[in-house]
Amino acid sequence: MNRVFGRKKAPGPPPPTLGEASSGVGGQMNSMDAKIAQLDKELKMYRDKLKQTKNPGAKKNIQKRAMEVLKRKRMYETQRDQLAGQQFNIDQAAFGIESAKASVDTVKAMKHANTELKNVIKNELKIDDVDDLADDMAELMDEFQEINEALAQNFATPDDINEADLEAELDMLEDEFEDELGETDAVPSYLQEAPTALPPTPTGVPGSKIPVAAGGRGGQKVDEYGLPVET
Repeated sequence: MNRVFGRKKAPGPPPPTLGEASSGVGGQMNSMDAKIAQLDKELKMYRDKLKQTKNPGAKKNIQKRAMEVLKRKRMYETQRDQLAGQQFNIDQAAFGIESAKASVDTVKAMKHANTELKNVIKNELKIDDVDDLADDMAELMDEFQEINEALAQNFATPDDINEADLEAELDMLEDEFEDELGETDAVPSYLQEAPTALPPTPTGVPGSKIPVAAGGRGGQKVDEYGLPVET
């Protein structure tokens, strides 16, 4: 039977993950970078030798070796660029897989939340109960407003005052205001007294003539203002 149908192939090793593939490509790129750096050192060495060598034959030999080194450098740079492209594609694939897994988890979470929300609305939260609660709250607020208005009433204010009483009160206040204003404008008594008699206004030139005070003792001299003058 085995000869007719053959044997099943043994399962091979599992394929590497994207992380392992990315790490392998990254290691190869590091190796290429090290080789390129070594070739740069050799090129610098050949450059210095070309500057110092004056023999045309020796110069030609050094140029040939430098060209071989440059060709290997270009080859390694090409391989490094190819590996960089491969690593970029691997990273893009890994990012796409992670994004897809995150989207699947998000959808699962939203489905579960939707199911729970439906159960809560159906079993624990009814629209009729919400409406009744809102109506009760509105009634309570109206009653509370009435209570506040009742407590804010002023029981000491009489309610039997009409417009005639208001006009009479205003007229009385106006009369009182006019009386107070008249008393305020009256001249005080101390300002109504007659002023004392002042001495006559002098007409002469000061110092021109010194009269003698009438009835003065010994004929005392006074000035033009009636004040005694020492002699």
